[in-house]
Formats: sequence, C-alpha cells, structure tokens
Amino acid sequence: MTRRFKYIALFASLLAALVVTLGAYTRLSHAGLGCPDWPGCYGFLTVPNEHHEISAAHDAFPGSQVEPKKAWIEMVHRYFAGSLGIVILVLAGLAVMTKASHTKPVKLSLTILVLVVFQALLGMWTVTLNLQPVIVMGHLLGGFAILSLLTLLYLRLKYASYSTLGDNAQQSRRWVLFALGILILQIALGGWLAANYAAPHCPGLPLCSNIELFSIESLFHLPASSATYEYGVLPFETRLSIHVVHRVWAVVTVCALGLVAWRVWRASSDAKIKQAAQWVLMLLLLQFTVGVAIVHWQFPLLLTLFHNFMAAMLLIATVRLSYFCSK
Repeated sequence: MTRRFKYIALFASLLAALVVTLGAYTRLSHAGLGCPDWPGCYGFLTVPNEHHEISAAHDAFPGSQVEPKKAWIEMVHRYFAGSLGIVILVLAGLAVMTKASHTKPVKLSLTILVLVVFQALLGMWTVTLNLQPVIVMGHLLGGFAILSLLTLLYLRLKYASYSTLGDNAQQSRRWVLFALGILILQIALGGWLAANYAAPHCPGLPLCSNIELFSIESLFHLPASSATYEYGVLPFETRLSIHVVHRVWAVVTVCALGLVAWRVWRASSDAKIKQAAQWVLMLLLLQFTVGVAIVHWQFPLLLTLFHNFMAAMLLIATVRLSYFCSK
C-alpha cells in the first residue's frame, strides 16, 4: 500500500505540473474567458459546435461570442484540473484510511485536499469575475502551492528513512527557506504582471526603453471596477512599473538563491544535498537566460510559456533542496 501511495503521489505531482503549464497557456493565449461560465462551457460539458448548441449558447450568453479554439484551451485545462482534484481526493482518502501508518502524511494530504477545493473556487471566480487580477494571481499562486505540497508529499514518502547523519544541513535549511521566500515573492510578482497583461509594456534591456515612465506611486494603483479585466485595465505607466519591479526582483532572486545554493553545495558533504543544490543552480541560470530571451525576442508565446514552466521547476527544485536540508 505504501508503494502504491507513493506512486499516486508522484503521478499527482506530474499532473499538477501539467495543470500549471496548461493554466499558463490558457492565460497567455487569452483564453481565460473562452467559456464565460463554470464548470461547463456555455452550459455544455464540452465546447458547443453543433448549430443548435451555438444558438443556445448565444441565447444564454448574448454578450459572448463562441470562439471554439479559446474555449477548447480553457476546457482542456479544466478537464486536467478536475482530474488532478480526483487524484488528490484519492490520496487524502488513502491517507485517512491508513492513518496508523507513519509513512503516509495524513495532515499534509488533507491540507492539499482543502487547498485544491479552494483552488477550484478561485478558478470559478476567475471566470465569473471576468479575470479580476487579484483572483487571477491568487489562482496562479494556488496552483504553484499545490504543486509544491504534492512534491513535498512525494519526497516524504520516497525518502522516509533518509538522513543526513549529522550534516550541517539544519543551518543551511534556514538560508534555503529564506531564499525560497524570495523566489515565491518573485513568482507572485510574475503572477501580478501576467494578471495585468503588463509584459509588453516594458521593452528593452536591461531596463525598459521608456523607463522614465516608472513611478513607485503607480504601483499602489489597483484595477478599477470593470465589466471585464481581459487585456488589462491599469494605466500604461502602472503596468510598466509592475514589470520593472518584476525585473529588479528577478536580479535579487538570482543573486540570493544562487548564493545560497552555491554555499550549500560547498558546505555539504551529503551527495543528495549537493545534487539538489546543483539542480537549483542550473535551473536558476536557465530561467534567467529564458527571461532575457523573452524580452529580446519581444515576448513570443511559447518561450513565455516555457518561462512559466521553468518557474515551477525551479520552485520544485528549491523545495527539494529544503527538504533534504531538513533531514
């Protein structure tokens, strides 16, 4: 049973990574409102394609235009997200039924289940509130949180008997957790940037070519009430300022996380910790390179999607390093 539980946790982690990536693609392809209702699409379980279905969709949602491509992107994301929810429910059920076994973290499994229910609500509000940026950013962070906790669950199951045997890992863990906090803040800034469609508002390297429009005061402007927030409603200078902060904090993240991972790699004599630190360093370098390339080539969709995927992989790698340092 323990082996089966571990494999289900691994499958859930991989599925969560796919769901996060599909969510990013939905957002980047402007398909977030491809279906104006939730959890179905224009009242159907699939995208309406028959003439009578499209007519019914227009009658039910007179202000919406059925766009099959965007609708399918949104629905595929929902299908996979729903499947992930079912797998997490199975994990929680197995953990509760075998709670006498210390190899199955019951509290962590139930926490993930509660989080995925709240994530589903955020997904609904994302649509019903027409891409309200605070909700969109919360939905993005929820996806990353579920992915991180599922990874932690799998690590606990796979390395239940693993120990660093007196390595100075405990001291290193404090520094890793500090760097992890910096990385999470960078991911949140990226989510706020994406939710407000601020990426193209800051062309040029290393700072925006129109950096004179940067304003600290504008950063505190929240989106005004609007019928829809698709494509963003904040002023140009506010979105530019959001992007500048994301870039500056990216440099802070690279320096802090890179320094911590390098110090942990040098100080540790444990092979798993050294390998985990190497993964963080490699992914960090790749992620920074991809970020620069995105701006240089003016925000191509697939490269930007890869940037989102790499953020998830870097987060997982840092969680893994933190876990090994805590053993």
